[in-house]
Amino acid sequence: MSVPVAYLAVIIIWSTTPLGIQWSGENGNFAFGVALRMGLGLLALLAILHVRKLAFPWHRAARRVYYASGISLFTAMSLVYWSAQYIPSGWIAVIFGLSPVFTSLFSAFILKEHAFTAGRVTGMLLGLAGLVVVFIDSLQTAPMAWLGIVGVVLSAMSQSLGAVVVRKLKPDIPAISITVGSLLIAMPWFILSAAMQGGMPSTLPAQTLGAIIYLAILGTATGFPLYYYLLKNIAAERIALITLITPVTALLIGAALNAETIGVKIWLGTTLIITGLAIYEYGKYLPFRKKWPIRWLQKPL
Repeated sequence: MSVPVAYLAVIIIWSTTPLGIQWSGENGNFAFGVALRMGLGLLALLAILHVRKLAFPWHRAARRVYYASGISLFTAMSLVYWSAQYIPSGWIAVIFGLSPVFTSLFSAFILKEHAFTAGRVTGMLLGLAGLVVVFIDSLQTAPMAWLGIVGVVLSAMSQSLGAVVVRKLKPDIPAISITVGSLLIAMPWFILSAAMQGGMPSTLPAQTLGAIIYLAILGTATGFPLYYYLLKNIAAERIALITLITPVTALLIGAALNAETIGVKIWLGTTLIITGLAIYEYGKYLPFRKKWPIRWLQKPL
């Protein structure tokens, strides 16, 4: 597959995943939706492992990676599926746009990476300001929406923490194998969570089932390998552009397909988050940066 095709596919998958998450939990049992999605995704990935004859190590170091990523996966997915009950799907992508910031924060504490500059802190503050705008708007329009916002923030933080911990472990394992291992660890917890919430629903609307299958095949079995493929073939900064695109596309898709209302404050918050993320990731390339008298974009903290 060519890099441009993979890049476009990841944008489409990430843009449609929030709406898929919301639709797959519309039957009232979000835990069943995420459990079925992950189960089907695991079966598809096991088939890929078998066909491609990829290694699936089970030594102690590999199991540590699987446990770290599996716990992170269960926590992040459970939180975001639960949160989708309270907020529009587009908001999920907007808040998840802050994931690179959370990743850098955890990297600073866990990996001792000191990559923060005044410019990056400025980007973080703008992103947080955007999150506050979205949060305030939610309190005015939907009293329970703040629960969803907090849940998605915790989900993004959990995912970022898991990525940093796995990075610290330095696994020499194929990306698909890591995904399979994490799913094997997480699946019993997904099943238990679904059972505690009532198990399989008596009825499963076609839209809900379609969303679950879509997320299992494209979101889990296809999205992860494509993402790792891009990581190996293009610069990380180009991949970061995806997080600037998907919040807007997810909002538009939610409005078009799910009749979600996008207020002025939501657009303002989204703009602040995207601008903050852009400065955070690409502020060092600003052409006028070196001409500023204070040079606060260059000054390390």
